[in-house]
Amino acid sequence: MPLRVQPAPAPALRSVHAALGSPTGLRGDLTPPGPRARTGSVHPDLSLPLHVLDGITASAGPPRTRLAGWRFLLRDAHGVVGAAEAMLTADGWTFSHFCEGPFVASTETALRRAETLPVTYQPRLLSVPELYMLTLWLHGDTEADATDGSPAPDDLLVPLAPAPPGIAALFRPPG
Repeated sequence: MPLRVQPAPAPALRSVHAALGSPTGLRGDLTPPGPRARTGSVHPDLSLPLHVLDGITASAGPPRTRLAGWRFLLRDAHGVVGAAEAMLTADGWTFSHFCEGPFVASTETALRRAETLPVTYQPRLLSVPELYMLTLWLHGDTEADATDGSPAPDDLLVPLAPAPPGIAALFRPPG
């Protein structure tokens, strides 16, 4: 079934577009992934809310989730070439950074495979810093506000590769 993706806030998307089009965003640590990014052929394709799960090892109550930003998969004519993140600051949504590597490929593979599941989900990303793990969070309530909530019993958490020792990454990218 298709995934039900909620749109990112317009200012977050604008900040990523601005970073992709900025000459200063094309130098140093802010270089968009891949040499094709310099030609302007890269565009934000899919946006996912990025939540962080804190307190899984603390004894001070249940773990808590918080929205940390939005991750945009970046696509060119050949496919996904990286990702860009926007984060909320006191001044509003701002571009954070570009990224590439195994989590980008694993996210794309997990999303493709999740679309074949017999149930419709709302995709999100969930970072678990205490385990050094990123998961695709398939939320069962497709009408829920994508910026809020915690994993529910009917949600699926799909560990993305590379997963920490002892946790199997599901939906591994080919190769």
